[in-house]
Amino acid sequence: MNLRDQFFKKPWLFKLYLNHWGPYRGAGIRVTEIAPDYSRVVVELRETRNNRNAVGTHFGGSLYSMCDPFYMLMFISRLGRDYVVWDKTAHIDFERPGKGTVHATFTLTEDDDAKVRRETANGARYTPTYVIEVMDDSGQRVAKVEKVLYFRRKDVARKPGK
Repeated sequence: MNLRDQFFKKPWLFKLYLNHWGPYRGAGIRVTEIAPDYSRVVVELRETRNNRNAVGTHFGGSLYSMCDPFYMLMFISRLGRDYVVWDKTAHIDFERPGKGTVHATFTLTEDDDAKVRRETANGARYTPTYVIEVMDDSGQRVAKVEKVLYFRRKDVARKPGK
């Protein structure tokens, strides 16, 4: 098994790698939970002097970074090598100043997997939107992130225009 396969087959390795990855360590981002089947990932961002903006709240780039790769990586693990999975677009709405520790939870179900398989069965592209809420310790929403993912089966010939 190569390193890529180990990364996606072993949640503890996925968590260890991301928690030691330079951009996340520097930003104060930490993966706190990964379900064995990658159906749930919880990430936190602790406020430090290194990730505050000019007005003393969480830097917006750090808030987005904590939400950036997870749905894509979760689907890669859950669907396997038969699919192309990419982040296509994203949008973030900052709703209130982020202070202290903030959290984001990513969840997928077997229905999510089945929908990707069904929508791409004939080689078509599928571009659903997933919403992530960044919450503070008091339960207030700090930001809402919308991620559009791109899916396509690798082994099915695409029809013209798809």
